[in-house]
Amino acid sequence: MESLSSRNNPKIKQIRALLQQRKARRATGLFVMEGIRHVGEAAQAGARIEYLCYAPELLTSEFAARLIAEQTERGVPCLSVTADLFADLAEKDNPPGILAVVHQPELHLDQLNPRQHPWLVALVAPQDPGNIGTILRTVDAVGASGLLLLDHSADPYHPSAIRASMGTIVWHPLVSATFGEFATWAAREGYTIYGTSAHAASDYRQVEHYRTPRILLMGSERQGLTAEQSAICHALLSLPMKGHATSLNLAVATGVILYSMLQDGNVKTIDH
Repeated sequence: MESLSSRNNPKIKQIRALLQQRKARRATGLFVMEGIRHVGEAAQAGARIEYLCYAPELLTSEFAARLIAEQTERGVPCLSVTADLFADLAEKDNPPGILAVVHQPELHLDQLNPRQHPWLVALVAPQDPGNIGTILRTVDAVGASGLLLLDHSADPYHPSAIRASMGTIVWHPLVSATFGEFATWAAREGYTIYGTSAHAASDYRQVEHYRTPRILLMGSERQGLTAEQSAICHALLSLPMKGHATSLNLAVATGVILYSMLQDGNVKTIDH
């Protein structure tokens, strides 16, 4: 089969738009996952793949060939393109040779519950897509149940977020809501909310036991939790800072607390 080389193909134009524009991702409900590992994760997780795009010249692994054959058998369109065209599309310097256009799951707070989702992370207005992806990867690593994005969040389907998540975005619930909706829902469902604050009386290392079901609520990169947001927390925890910096990166701080919670051992990890 001859590989497509035209930049004017509608699917090629769509892929470029999905990689570059949040409004395109929002309008179509689609996003792009690049690379054999990420596309493989999407297929294994049962994500709804709209179509694949690949460059035969750039793919040498048996896994990639098997992946394309399996998706073709399932009726997923697989678009073969030239290496030059794929390189023109790819976000990476070394184009991986395959990408998937995937549907964004439509999930709402009311679809989550403490029994199936006993350990969640909620981020208030995160502005760095890379932080969102890194936190998703950590959520997966510790066996937490999902990620909530509150108020005006960066796009979790931005290519930087997808790359940082290392494909874990397709394995865990990802829900957007307002802070007010979140506060009402969390109280109704009986979640214990833990927040972080530089002014908290308790050092996170002093916590002997984390209650379940629980949510780790993290403030924005710029200002942390506001007084209103702190008020709904059952406990506020501080992270000691011994050097000149006054705070940690959002993804790092979230990771520190999540691993502290994991060490407590009071939550069953979620099997994929």
